[in-house]
Amino acid sequence: MATAPQRPALRSIDALASPALANLIGLAGIITPVVAWATKAPDIKNVLLAAETAIVLVLVGSHIWLRRRFLTLRRAHNLKGMDDAQFYAMVRAKVERDIVQDYEQIASGHMRVYSTEVPRLSVMLVKTLIEAQSQPQRILAADLTTDPSLLTQRREYLAANRQMIESGGQINRLFIAYQADLTREDYARNLLALINQHRQLGVTCGLAVRDRLRPEQAVDYIVVAAGAALVEEEQGDADYTRGRSTVHFQGVDRWRERFEEVWSAHSATTTLQTYETLTRPMIDGGAWDADRVTQALDAT
Repeated sequence: MATAPQRPALRSIDALASPALANLIGLAGIITPVVAWATKAPDIKNVLLAAETAIVLVLVGSHIWLRRRFLTLRRAHNLKGMDDAQFYAMVRAKVERDIVQDYEQIASGHMRVYSTEVPRLSVMLVKTLIEAQSQPQRILAADLTTDPSLLTQRREYLAANRQMIESGGQINRLFIAYQADLTREDYARNLLALINQHRQLGVTCGLAVRDRLRPEQAVDYIVVAAGAALVEEEQGDADYTRGRSTVHFQGVDRWRERFEEVWSAHSATTTLQTYETLTRPMIDGGAWDADRVTQALDAT
């Protein structure tokens, strides 16, 4: 993800928080009383003492502002107590750099996560929504369902979904699948089992044929109320050895509108109902007919 250009306000904040400016103000605070003490002109002395008072107020105000605006962490300096001081210093520097980069991302309103972090963050977002009671208590999830079995294995995420619904929340999940996959019996069997699992949690399910969607609509993402959108950029696997997503805390409405457009314009609940009405008896009766499934999907 490319880093967005800094806005003028952010550049101004960085400038105000810069060590160079703090050092300059501190130096002025030292020089001003010395000059005031050395001067013999009462008027100049009064002006300098007033300036010194202003500098002290600025330093106090700046300190309070910085504590509210920035995160302060204690830095470890005990190199002598380490068995290998140089090795420890290098590891510490790498960890500090990673921490700073993560905080800079979240401060910008966007955060990228990888592999095992993706399901962990998904659970955290759902649980935070429950705790914060943000309105609306609703999750809109679009899933590029290339392998229906993947979602069934994310037990912690599903448990968080159940907890949210039991606390009065609502979840709409849109399964997006290629028409060629939907005409396969093995795929249909796994997809319908997945849908059963989600309905038991209380999730409202819908279906969209991926071939009919525009590229920007065929995206894997979760809209968490009005607070965040978790957008998957590289789909993970069952072992979480790969996968990459970005959490956006800005521009969430754009993802909500995208979901609602597909959900309504493509009649997601009606498409799923039509698909289920046809395919469930076929699977139960052992008489799969791919041509009939294709015709039914074409008619929706």
